[in-house]
Amino acid sequence: MGKTTGFMDYQRKTSAELEPLARLEHFNEFHVWLPREEQQTQAARCMDCGVPFCQAGMTIGGAASGCPLNNLIPEWNELVYRGKWELALRRLLATNRFPEFTSRVCPALCEAACTCGDVTGSAVSVRENEHAIIERGYAKGWMPACPPPTRTGKSVAVIGSGPAGLSVAEYLNKRGHTVTIYEREDRPGGLLMYGIPNMKLDKSVVERRVRIMQEEGVEFLTGMDVGRTVDAAEVLAHYDAVVLCCGAKKPRDLDVPGRDAAGVFFAVDYLTSVTRSLLDSDLADGRAISAAGKNVLVIGGGDTGNDCQGTALRQGCTDLLALEMMPEPPAQRTPSNPWPEWPRVRKVDYGQVECIARFGKDPRAYQTTVKEFLKDEAGQLTGAVVARLEPRQDPDTGRTVMVPTGEEFTYPCQLALIAAGFVGCEDYVAQAFGVERNARGCAADHRFQTNVDRVFTCGDMRRGQSLVVWGLREGRDCAAQVDQYLMGYTNL
Repeated sequence: MGKTTGFMDYQRKTSAELEPLARLEHFNEFHVWLPREEQQTQAARCMDCGVPFCQAGMTIGGAASGCPLNNLIPEWNELVYRGKWELALRRLLATNRFPEFTSRVCPALCEAACTCGDVTGSAVSVRENEHAIIERGYAKGWMPACPPPTRTGKSVAVIGSGPAGLSVAEYLNKRGHTVTIYEREDRPGGLLMYGIPNMKLDKSVVERRVRIMQEEGVEFLTGMDVGRTVDAAEVLAHYDAVVLCCGAKKPRDLDVPGRDAAGVFFAVDYLTSVTRSLLDSDLADGRAISAAGKNVLVIGGGDTGNDCQGTALRQGCTDLLALEMMPEPPAQRTPSNPWPEWPRVRKVDYGQVECIARFGKDPRAYQTTVKEFLKDEAGQLTGAVVARLEPRQDPDTGRTVMVPTGEEFTYPCQLALIAAGFVGCEDYVAQAFGVERNARGCAADHRFQTNVDRVFTCGDMRRGQSLVVWGLREGRDCAAQVDQYLMGYTNL
């Protein structure tokens, strides 16, 4: 422990953010990180608590509590406080091979379970300490490519280069297996590249990590859509094992009148088009789905809905409404949601902050859903009929369901983005390999191995829509199972 009284001596301090209206002028990351000395002081707030729930990664009340990667948080906090940054980096990389991603996009399950947060009301700034460690590591040259000293002679194909795909490839390559990643898009990274906006995760960060993996021997094949343009049987015949990491990208649709109106898109398609155009031409090619000069309706909350809000504002939308089906969460924890559970409370994310700055209002309308999309004679979207909902208990199941109250209103809009979640993996990859799926639409497995010999699966394709940090954990665990299958034992 770095400083016994640190949690009493120092107040929590985190990075500053660029003023909302100023950052809406670009798609760059907008945090101003603390200087090194101040970050070391923040690490001193880590307590010598008897049970570090921050790194426990356990399940409480059906929800994860603490870091799924079991990061050795108290250890590297102490090393940061003492200025031993390189040692802190080594302890961080021991459990998390991609802290440059989690320190930017993870919701910080660790901080929600922090004992200091429960005692003082303000958690240790774990995520920003992690960011400082990895970025200092890159700046000081402590992140060189380290290819494995020997090869096992075994080969593995990884289908998909999102968080799970990169993670399983990283560990299998370090083990000495020859790994080839097949990616259907034109750039590696999957969700990290095209599903998360640039202002949240700059794509140069993803490219930097991919370059290191390439130098270490991982081969990336882009534009390779296995199951469509690439024959799955040929892939399976060419490798000793195949790992499917194709995500849970089958979106939940809305079965309402007018759904075919021009101007209604799935959120991920919208975000992908904007990021691709940004990277290809700095938005000059006109290929991005545009919110410029339009009223925008975002259907669904969560991270994807918030990302749509921030993106539409940067494109110059004229108004924004975000529909949330469930009731508004409480401002503080309720007795039924105690620490160290993840707090089910109302939060104001960057998209809402920016909307308040631009339009003077929080865009969210709780207990609402679309009843009908309206369109003109040319089929263009002109608005949406929005129904208000109320919670009721289903007499048969006892579950709370949302039902219409009968009250409705019309919102005039020219762009609607469906961010209502996902219902499993896309059909064609699983069908191409003959992989069975479960009731949730995900690949069915036993300890990451599917019903097809030599075919494994991990990440969202196995567990359903989840967090980047869980994708990294899935890849790490799956790599050990693949290694066991290939070698008869594993040291992963």
